[in-house]
Amino acid sequence: MPSPKTCRFSESHEWFLPAGTDVTIGITQFAADALTDVTYVQMKPVGTVLKAGDSVGEVESVKTTSEIYSAVAGTITAINDEAVRDPSLLNSDPFGRGWLVKIHAVDQSPLSTLMDAATYDKNHTA
Repeated sequence: MPSPKTCRFSESHEWFLPAGTDVTIGITQFAADALTDVTYVQMKPVGTVLKAGDSVGEVESVKTTSEIYSAVAGTITAINDEAVRDPSLLNSDPFGRGWLVKIHAVDQSPLSTLMDAATYDKNHTA
């Protein structure tokens, strides 16, 4: 399944979907497949102020624990409580119901340095 063309992608397999001044962050299908069964999701609380490159939380699977990073600076405005309650959403629908956090971004320009969907998919086929 190709990655959404509306997103940008990091080397550490997060996706970023800008919408106005907000950016939604999740993990890619490639990351979900590599993690296998995601068993636990913990995100930093709403109101947390982040610098670009800061961790927004972590995802645990039967294999490992992975930090999730933000490419943009800003404030966490929403956490996907559904994914926290049901971490399997990251495996079954990572680009939809499995999103992790929304950030009110101070500056979205760092997203322009990330990969587009075609480049990400070319470099990260499962």
